[in-house]
Amino acid sequence: MEDATRKFNVIDSKTEMKEILSSVYNSLVVKGYNPINQIVGYILSEDPTYITNYNNARSLICRLDRDELLHELVTSYLEK
Repeated sequence: MEDATRKFNVIDSKTEMKEILSSVYNSLVVKGYNPINQIVGYILSEDPTYITNYNNARSLICRLDRDELLHELVTSYLEK
């Protein structure tokens, strides 16, 4: 019997992070939510119910590390 450990991969690519965030944003827009408010609510609380299940958006955003996401958002904001 083999006792293999499963590996969990955190998204570390900035491009993939942006694609996931854009997809989540678009899903929230389609469902009629204010996407900025919903994403901020998720980041602050880590409560995935701020994100719709539509187009698998909730599952996608849960793949992102919140601290890394926040780091990238602040860095991007300040560099512009």
